[in-house]
Formats: sequence, structure tokens, C-alpha cells
Amino acid sequence: MADKSAASANAADGSPTMANPVAMGQAMADIAARSQRLVADFLQRHATDLAKPKNMDPFNVGSAFMEMTSKMMADPAKIMQAQMNLWNDYMTLWQRTTQRFLGQEVDPVVQPERDDRRFKDSAWDENQLFDFIKQSYLLAARWMQATVRDIDGVEPKTAQKLDFYTRQFVDALAPTNFVMTNPEVLRTTLESGGENLIKGLENLLGDLERGGGQLRISMTDYDAFEVGKNLAVTPGKVVYQNDLMQLLQYTPTTEQVIKRPLLIVMPWINKFYILDLREKNSFIKWAVDQGHTVFVTSWVNPDEKLAQKSFDDYMLEGPIQALEVIEQITGERDVNAIGYCLGGTLLAVTLAYMAAKNDDRIKSATYFTTMTDFAEPGELGVFIDEEQISGLEDVMSEKGYLDGSQMATTFNMLRANDLIWSFVVNNYLLGKDPFPFDLLYWNSDSTRMPSVMHSFYLRNFYQHNKLVEAGGITVAGVPIDLSLIKTPGFMVSAKEDHIAPWKSNYSLVNRVGGPMKFCLGASGHIAGIVNPPAGNKYCYWTGTKNPADPDDWYEQAKRFDGSWWPEWQKWVTKQSGAAKVEPRAVGSDTHKPIEDAPGSYVKARV
Repeated sequence: MADKSAASANAADGSPTMANPVAMGQAMADIAARSQRLVADFLQRHATDLAKPKNMDPFNVGSAFMEMTSKMMADPAKIMQAQMNLWNDYMTLWQRTTQRFLGQEVDPVVQPERDDRRFKDSAWDENQLFDFIKQSYLLAARWMQATVRDIDGVEPKTAQKLDFYTRQFVDALAPTNFVMTNPEVLRTTLESGGENLIKGLENLLGDLERGGGQLRISMTDYDAFEVGKNLAVTPGKVVYQNDLMQLLQYTPTTEQVIKRPLLIVMPWINKFYILDLREKNSFIKWAVDQGHTVFVTSWVNPDEKLAQKSFDDYMLEGPIQALEVIEQITGERDVNAIGYCLGGTLLAVTLAYMAAKNDDRIKSATYFTTMTDFAEPGELGVFIDEEQISGLEDVMSEKGYLDGSQMATTFNMLRANDLIWSFVVNNYLLGKDPFPFDLLYWNSDSTRMPSVMHSFYLRNFYQHNKLVEAGGITVAGVPIDLSLIKTPGFMVSAKEDHIAPWKSNYSLVNRVGGPMKFCLGASGHIAGIVNPPAGNKYCYWTGTKNPADPDDWYEQAKRFDGSWWPEWQKWVTKQSGAAKVEPRAVGSDTHKPIEDAPGSYVKARV
């Protein structure tokens, strides 16, 4: 780390002074030495990998852009018109910028979107030069993306891929990402005598070291959090575990509890404590405080020893096993169940499996941002084609699992400006440490995927959309038919969800055989769900009818302010009936507590 004394201090008149050249030189020498060690270590560890032939286009982008180029060449007049429009926009920008330099008030030619935080520094508007740079970039970005989207004859999936990767390119070239075209970075560099860039290099090296030679951008202060200490601290115990799952039971806080226990099936693609971050925003604690006896699945972070674990295993050793344990601990056969994201997909499959076996132990089912119809999977569909899945299968066949960092990168690319480039600017250009943020700590706490299970999931759900077909997939020897599900359901989706689009989620409402209530929350995949009533944030919509078209549902839905959690509580209480019982002990004679919540499975980091 560079000594803070190397930083330039402002003189008495407020002007910046030069940094200590000796300290700066020592910092650069330290950076050079660390860089050499990092390169040598990387080459030593990856010598075997580097000798293997590599797929230079793992995302299969090249063929998409080749197709785009051929279509563009077939209609040169259209391209010429687009270029003329861009030229006219630039001429207008030049004219208005000149007018600004002459002191006149003019309207901007183009402005950032309201939620674009890249240009929040006042200099982007107040300084004529930076305003010109900003608008030049926005015009070029708009032209490039519009041109790609406006090409006729491109297959829809290819068009989606072109649009996605064009946006990645455009976002990467933003003037905010470069020292000489970011006014905040320039100002900081002058004020600190360049120490921000030295500190940024150290941060970059630290992230490369943390990733073993691959860049793992720090999104938060990882030393500020510890699972079980200041995250996932709702009191409870691990009451059962197997190879794939620890089952947590939480300590009751009310004088009486709802007779029917509550099982929460979490996604295996990330850690369960998204529903138990802090006391103020923990859905798990809130549910306990409403009188539920709460059980939660905490999935193992699998390694090569679990490579052959299948989707069948995740169902049988997950929710099916949990139902057995809950009955043995509480004496209650019937449960209410919640599934979050992929946990909701697994819950739907489990319900169809149980329906085929005349097993009705789950009396109500709640689905959080759950996809069962993958025909329109949103931008995640960009990563689903034969070439990319085959490539992933090759990688998984070597290790036995898909590394969690690869999944994290995929999700971060969906919101690159917020989850990649903002940290590049903050950490590497401004030389700042990332801010402690519990959600981003969780976001960085990735998990692996067993190869057999993940391949089955990608091919049968995302690639071929077999779950919506009656008997399209078979799990544990049972053909899965969602229409057999008669269990009353409550589905909550998020209006701005980029991972599980709400209109795709809505499909389940009219596919199951039982009554369904659909609720649409504001915000995105996480904030739309983790929205405690005390925060008094956002809003939600509910309707009394379930037409086939989700847009028709939205037209007749009624908007309510605040959190949807109390709405769900009213619904699930009605499903459960009025019966209350004394609070249950955590664990039982047959299932003695193994360890304190949150358990050891969730603490294993990639």
C-alpha cells in the first residue's frame, strides 16, 4: 500500500501541492514487484491450461456479428441514412456547443437516461467541454445501438445477442471509464498529485491477487462482514443435513405460532441469506415475528465430489427430505412452502411430482420471482445456445462443477454500468475503497454448480423449455406436468427484474390447476423481494382476475404503496386457518440441533 504521506496536501491557499516523489517511487517499485510475482504465479499455476487449445469465442459472438455484417451490406442505403442522421446530430451538437462557448443558453441535443448515474458529477453539465464529450458519446452510443437493432432479417436470438454485446461495447467505451475524459478523476488526480492512480493500481493488483490472476473486482469491503456475525444472524439451529442441504429451523419469537410450519426453498445458485441479511431487512426474521415456524434450505457449495448430483437429487434431498424432517420435528404433516427464484422452479417441479404421487403435504405455495416458462428468459437467454452450453459442459467435465465466479460474471454483465464499470472508476481511477454494503457482499459470495445437475437444468429448462410441456421432463422417474398442481399459489414478481422477467413468470398462473394470486412488486430481482414494511419503499400491484395476457392483468391490477409482505401474510394466514399452537422447540429427540444457524454450509466461500 502507498503511504498516505505520499499524498499531496492542499496548501494554505487551497492549491494542491506535489506528492512526495520518494514515497511515490517506492510505491511504484512495490507495484512492479507485486506485478512480477503475480505474473509468475499465474503462469506457474496455469501452465497446463495455457498449453491447451482455447476457444477464442466462448460466447459465440463472432458468428452473430458476421451475420449482422452480411445483412448490413445487403442494404447499404439504410446504413447510409443512419450515418447521415448521426452526422446531422453531430453538426447540431457542434453548433449548440459553439453557442454555449459564446454564452448563450441552449438545449442539449441528447441527455442521459434518468437512472444513468455515470454523469452525476456537475462538470458534465456545467463545463462546456465535458458536456460536449458527454453528448458526443451519447449520440454515438444511441446511433450504434439503434443501427444494430434496426437490421432486418436477423434471427431473433441473434438479434438479442447483438444488442446485448453492442451495449457491453458501448458501456465499456464511456468517457467516464477513462482518466482524461472523466472530470471527477481529473480533479482528484490534480488534488492528490496522482496518488489516486497509484492507489488504484494497488487496488487492481489486489483484485488480481484475490482472483488468482483473474480480475475479481471488489464490490464492497469484504472485511466489514462475516456470515453469522453481522449477516444471517436470526437465531436458529441446523436440525438436519445431508450431502446437498442443511435444514435450518428458527427460534420462535411469539407467544403462539401458526399451526402449519413454513418451509422456504432457496435457490442453489446463491446463498440463502439474501432473505436474512440484517435484522432490519430480514424476511426470515419478519416471518418468524408473524408467528411462522420457519424452516429454510441452505445448500452446500459443491465441489468435484458432488459432480454427479442430479436435479433429481436436489429435489429428493432438498424439499422432499425437508418435509419428512419438518413432520418429525413438529408433528405436522401439512406445510406452507415458499420458493425463491430457482428455488421456486424446484418447488413447482416438486409439487407436480407430489401431485403425480397423490402427496398433498404442501398446502400452499408461494413463488418469489420464479420462472417455469423459459420461452422469454430475458437477457440471460443471450448465454443460452448450443455452442455456449457445450463449452460450459467441457469446462464442467474437467472440474466436476461450474465455478461460481463464472455465474457471477454473467449476472454482473446484465447490469454492467452498476456492477462493473462503476467499481472500475471508484476503485482503480479514483483510488477509493469500495463502500461496505451487505447486498454486494452477498452478491460476491458465489456458489458452484454440480456438472450433471447444471447441464440438465440449462438444456431442459433454458434451452428447450421442456418444463411447460406435460411430461417434457422426468424427475425421479415421474413425468412432470405442471397442470396437475392443485395447490393454492401466490406468485410475486418484480417489475424491473432483469433475471426473471415478470411477464415470463406470470405464465405459471394459468398453467397450474389450482387458484393463483399474482402480485407485482416494484424494483428488481432482489430489491423487489427484500422490501420490508418498515422501509416504506416502492409499491406493488394485485388483481382479482388472471387473464391469459400479462399486460391485460396489469391493466386491471390495483396499485398499493409500500411492501407486499403484509399482503402475502394475509393470504397465507387465510390458507393456514386460525389454528395456533404453543411455540415449538428447535429440533427434536430424533433431530437434535447440529450447530447454530446459519450453519457451516453457507460459510464455505469459493
